Amino acid sequence: MHMRYRNESAMIILPVAGPMHSRGEDWRNHAPSESEGDPMLTRAKFLRLSGAAAAAMTVAPSANAAKANDGIVRVKSAYGFQETIERLKKDIAAKGIKFFSEIDQSKLAADAGIKLNPSTLLVFGNPPLGTQFMTANPNAGLDWPVRLLVIEDSAGAVWTVYTDFAWIAARHGIVNRGEQFKMASMVIASITSSVKSNAKS
Repeated sequence: MHMRYRNESAMIILPVAGPMHSRGEDWRNHAPSESEGDPMLTRAKFLRLSGAAAAAMTVAPSANAAKANDGIVRVKSAYGFQETIERLKKDIAAKGIKFFSEIDQSKLAADAGIKLNPSTLLVFGNPPLGTQFMTANPNAGLDWPVRLLVIEDSAGAVWTVYTDFAWIAARHGIVNRGEQFKMASMVIASITSSVKSNAKS
């Protein structure tokens, strides 16, 4: 099975990451035991992430993949700009995911004398999961840790924006990390669902 992505002048056909399991599969079957020697990804933490991922299955499928086949997923927030950021950070912490940084891009623009609508980049990730993308292809480090952008448009609507993980897998030609990419996709969907607007966007 292949996925197609449109470039400036050509259609690029890339392989999709390995087969996905059915929606009803019990993620606990894949949970590592604490005796496997990974101090960072204990069974309890894995199940916490898996529970969040399972909840995300009720959110639009894969937030529903990059509408224009550009790998960009946009989820409209039901909250104001700053509250959206705080709710996202709270949800990330509750899932036991490591938070790396918060970059206020609009402030950086203002410091340079440039007017920019509110824009903040959140950087976070779960090393035992995300670093497996790089063991498959080191270039995947361009897309990990996870970047989640929070922006406010000119109409005052607030959006969360991120790169679709299936698109990332295809971009780097990774075909042997299907389970890991599936888990990452569901976790990011769960995080953004914590602020998702019920209105259609």
